[in-house]
Amino acid sequence: MGHDLALTAFRAIYDANVDYVHATLRRLGVSSAEVEDVAHDVFVAVHRHLHEYDPTRPMRPWLFGFAYRMARDHRRLARHKNEVASPPEIDPRDDAPLPDEHLEGARARALCHKALDAMDFEKRAVLVMFDIDGLTAQEIADHLGIPLNTAYSRIRLARGEFERHIRKLGEMP
Repeated sequence: MGHDLALTAFRAIYDANVDYVHATLRRLGVSSAEVEDVAHDVFVAVHRHLHEYDPTRPMRPWLFGFAYRMARDHRRLARHKNEVASPPEIDPRDDAPLPDEHLEGARARALCHKALDAMDFEKRAVLVMFDIDGLTAQEIADHLGIPLNTAYSRIRLARGEFERHIRKLGEMP
């Protein structure tokens, strides 16, 4: 009976969060060709550690920790194999009102993805956690096991690096 309940809980977590995990892995630089495999590894780890989850806390920051570690390990492995993750694809949107607005948005997303790809992984992860996933500095500090002031410092440094890459890439023809 307990096993069935755990399996049902895991399926519910998977169904509710698989798209989030895929998107997070892509934002952390996992190529589209490998995102399914890395997401599988994330959910294997989630299943293995489900008994450690505190249901009084939000699920997504907990899942982000798994995605972060798997993406970091994947990037390290890829670097050893001399592989470079492909830049994220730009997903077409059905709700784009006008083609020129869609193109402008696609260009902006591509520029952001290129800037993220150029960043140090640790800074990229902090930026994704704070500015995209909406985690607080305290949640980031807890996830990374660092003091709160260090989390604020890393957020500031990550934003600065991102802005420098945006400016540099924006100047390129």
